Amino acid sequence: MITKFDSLYAGHVDMDNVGYGGTPVNDRSFSDEYLATAFDKAQAIAQTMDRLGFDTMWMAEHHFQPEGYECIPNLLMLNVHLAHLTRDLKFGCGFNIAPMWNPLRLAEDFATADILTKGRVIFGVGRGYHTREVETFGAPLLDQAGNRDLFEEQVELIFKSFNQRSFSHQGKYYNVPPQVPYRGYQLEELTLVPRPQNLPVETWQPIQSATPRALDFMAKHGIKGMIGGGVSEGGAIYDVIAAYRDALVRAGREDVQLGEDLSIGFHFFLADTQEKAIKEAASYYEENLKMFGPLRLVRSLSDEQIEAMGDPNRAPTAGLPTIERAVERQGFLCGPPELIIEQLKALEAEYPGLDRVGMSHPVGTPEKVILEQLEWLASDVMPAFSGRVEAAVPAD
Repeated sequence: MITKFDSLYAGHVDMDNVGYGGTPVNDRSFSDEYLATAFDKAQAIAQTMDRLGFDTMWMAEHHFQPEGYECIPNLLMLNVHLAHLTRDLKFGCGFNIAPMWNPLRLAEDFATADILTKGRVIFGVGRGYHTREVETFGAPLLDQAGNRDLFEEQVELIFKSFNQRSFSHQGKYYNVPPQVPYRGYQLEELTLVPRPQNLPVETWQPIQSATPRALDFMAKHGIKGMIGGGVSEGGAIYDVIAAYRDALVRAGREDVQLGEDLSIGFHFFLADTQEKAIKEAASYYEENLKMFGPLRLVRSLSDEQIEAMGDPNRAPTAGLPTIERAVERQGFLCGPPELIIEQLKALEAEYPGLDRVGMSHPVGTPEKVILEQLEWLASDVMPAFSGRVEAAVPAD
């Protein structure tokens, strides 16, 4: 039963001339002052979601993007700030890119945020997908096998530091603590200070490739999975959902239902008719694909299509994916509230363990549109889900 409605804001600034025929991604460059408006935008979205009774606002960690698409380099700092400007909304790290961190620094920072917000920050980890970011911080990404090996060891170390009063670790990448004398004794173990107050730490990870190794790692550590929305193609993918359930069973869980410990993410756009919603959202859908397609996050794209995305003269006629097709596949939910309710109710029926959905907007969507859409979703869609105990509060 769906009881929790979330939304993702990846950190994009307002931008014009969006869509396949608009400004090429690599040609965008904003001033420092304008890039910083992502923080005001995050605050406006957070305060709106808090008032409307959403469960969690997810945001993404990214670096070095003068193009203006993902402008939040430190989720935990921003989450603490926003938690002090809101009352009930939780803030999800979607996601802290572990290979760009020292894992113990990340663990300390999360523990601090957990304490300062009284448990309103949700931990999340990912492997990364921007070479400009991950490789700049000295971690592998082009070497995918090395990236996964590093990520898994980092997460192992983070969970040790969360769950054990004192710990040590010997691995391929980290030997903690170093074998050194300290204040009259030989250092053999460390204690994370502070440790999170809320244990075990609820942790989320994006599911992209859904390989058995990746899913078994998540199940071993009790990591919950986020499917679709944001950078990946949205909607429920049965094979992935079933594979995650099977991984939980292999890890010893019993009576696991399809959809359990998962969030399914969608892009959405409400309008009086589906045709109107598609028309109004099309340029935002296209801008999102222009940004993420060349990063190889949309596997169906050919090299020729990716090349065409960078040319506004070629892109509109290059046979690129359309919002109509995404709506047909229910990865992008478009239409009047009653249609969105019908689609989400069908999702509930197919995946009885599912209790959380993410309802978000593509990069390039202006702040004003996002706020209007969240208001409409909260007033005309969310109340149809009886498990929710909070009602939307009308706008002032």
